Amino acid sequence: MYTSRITGVGSYVPETIVTNDDLSKLMDTNDAWIQERTGIKERRHIQKGDGNSTSSMGVKAAEIAIKRANLTKDAIDLIIFATLSPDMYFPGGGVRVQDMMGMSTIPALDVRNQCSGFVYGLSVADQFIKTGMYTNVLIIGSENHSGGLDMTTRGRSVSVIFGDGAGAVVLSRNEKEDGSGILSTHLHSEGAHAKELCLEGPNTGAWVPELMESNPQENIPYFPYMNGQFVFKHAVSRFSEVILEGLQANALQASDIDMLIPHQANLRISQFVQKKFQLSDDQVYNNIQRYGNTTAASIPIALAEAWEEGKIKEGDLVVLAAFGSGFTWGSAMIKW
Repeated sequence: MYTSRITGVGSYVPETIVTNDDLSKLMDTNDAWIQERTGIKERRHIQKGDGNSTSSMGVKAAEIAIKRANLTKDAIDLIIFATLSPDMYFPGGGVRVQDMMGMSTIPALDVRNQCSGFVYGLSVADQFIKTGMYTNVLIIGSENHSGGLDMTTRGRSVSVIFGDGAGAVVLSRNEKEDGSGILSTHLHSEGAHAKELCLEGPNTGAWVPELMESNPQENIPYFPYMNGQFVFKHAVSRFSEVILEGLQANALQASDIDMLIPHQANLRISQFVQKKFQLSDDQVYNNIQRYGNTTAASIPIALAEAWEEGKIKEGDLVVLAAFGSGFTWGSAMIKW
């Protein structure tokens, strides 16, 4: 059986910076309120006319990752595209990327696991490579949140959190025999809590006109809903469990972690997990302060930045962990 390793990383975020002060002009909020609850100072938003979309941002991140992997687009065997905000209801973003990049008729698979979508996608790619079916898999996480947020006081508890952006990696068959690569991945779900973090409509049971007629303006189901305290409580628990699961599966200790890259959901969650595992600031990478929560894109964006800053070196134990809507959560243990 083969093993896989990450050979290229890349990221892209829109140019427009939206600060907490900018949001205070649209809704009843302020910089101190947002930072205290989330740690976020600013985020990036797509602007109409800037040429960005969920798929096109994914392409920009992918091109960087492929170049850094010393490959061409023709070497990619499979696209895995993770997002909750595709350009259109269907088809998904994977085929859009395939078309935009001028690739051959390679398969494109869309993953709808929200905040844990990238970890799920990485796990799927790892299995395809292990079995020998594919050699180089492009995994993209990309989100255009700003196009679907309630930018009023009514929606502030959700809208201040999320930002736009994309990250990508190339996962390749490992030619090294030094124990490097993806060591293991661990995936879970608990659908009983699906409605604690969701966007209910429009859906095939109730389209836009019906939703607008049957719901009061203070409860609009075509904007995201989040039970913040409930999600926070479950997130800190599941983050810890799935990281520990990965360590135990590989006979490792928390002290062996060189870099933990958690999904950038809330800085307070990351700080809680850091403290629980007694990790130093140098062992955890956070960029939510600058980008907000970019859902499926958050881990690959952070991974690319950490690598670019020299914080990830050959031989390092890198741990990825995510929790989000579904509920779904997962981790990946990587020997770089």
